Amino acid sequence: MRKAQKRGLIYEKYQARKRGAKHVGGPGREDARRGRKKIEIKHWKEKIHKGAIKKAVRKGIKTVVSKSGFTAPAKEYAKLKRVKLISRGRKVK
Repeated sequence: MRKAQKRGLIYEKYQARKRGAKHVGGPGREDARRGRKKIEIKHWKEKIHKGAIKKAVRKGIKTVVSKSGFTAPAKEYAKLKRVKLISRGRKVK
């Protein structure tokens, strides 16, 4: 596993624990789950774009956590699809 991947996995596990969820991970699956609630966690340097939110919605995910924030189109799309966005521990409006 590359160093960047390892850091991302550590971040995912930390954020899952912080939200009282269990880390799931794996290709095509959510990163964490708390009961029936699915959570996607992104540890990207650049802001999360609309395409990543669309992919999460297709997986049935309603909460996306990001280290770096979200682009304006991603915020608009999330509002339309009722996806909760969290950046650096704060809800995004």
